[in-house]
Amino acid sequence: MRLWRKFAIGSAAGIVVAGAALLALDAADKAFPPPLDKAGMVSPEVLDADGQLLRAFATSEGRWRLKTTVADVDPQFLRMLVAYEDQRFYDHGGVDAWALGRASLQFVRNGRIVSGASTLSMQVARLIEPRAERSFSAKLLQLVRAVQIERRLSKEEILDLYLTHAPYGGNLEGVRAASLAYFGKEPRRLTVAEAALLVALPQLPERRRPDRNLQAAQEARKRVLDRAAVAEAVGDGE
Repeated sequence: MRLWRKFAIGSAAGIVVAGAALLALDAADKAFPPPLDKAGMVSPEVLDADGQLLRAFATSEGRWRLKTTVADVDPQFLRMLVAYEDQRFYDHGGVDAWALGRASLQFVRNGRIVSGASTLSMQVARLIEPRAERSFSAKLLQLVRAVQIERRLSKEEILDLYLTHAPYGGNLEGVRAASLAYFGKEPRRLTVAEAALLVALPQLPERRRPDRNLQAAQEARKRVLDRAAVAEAVGDGE
């Protein structure tokens, strides 16, 4: 009987502590929310009577950041993006524990970073709250922000933010601005090669700019197309 009582008391105490921890985390989340309000700052646009873009103006920061949503881009590009950057995007809550564990194990074994573990949600967190330093604390904040973002936004809304804020070299931000600048067209109907290049550019946007380093851009595009998951996502697409 005494053993049962101790077990009951211990279990109750554990539940109380867990509940208090959850309440504390929820309070911290509300007290220090991600800067989603700043994420809405985009380039003003002038449209014609048919809703087509006539002219865009740079943001106050001097960025060409055209608002872009999932509906504005080729579905094939979205499949390629998720396949290359974050295969479990629709299953995790901001942090991919499996990818994080794999990357950590590879780092321990090789003494260097072999593969990354950044999810699209983590990349969005970094894009809307950039930090100059690349420290452990900055990475930890990115992890926390990714979870916070997932709590507030749908997967489609998170993709919208990535599509709008991803860097594409110079002062170009977002898939739509990049597609118009590099291909002279809206990103609704991209070829496989064009989509692959737009998937590859944000990792190293200055080094892979097709207008300045065509060879690097072509090599990056090939690496995207050679990824098995991307090939499966593309299928027979042309």
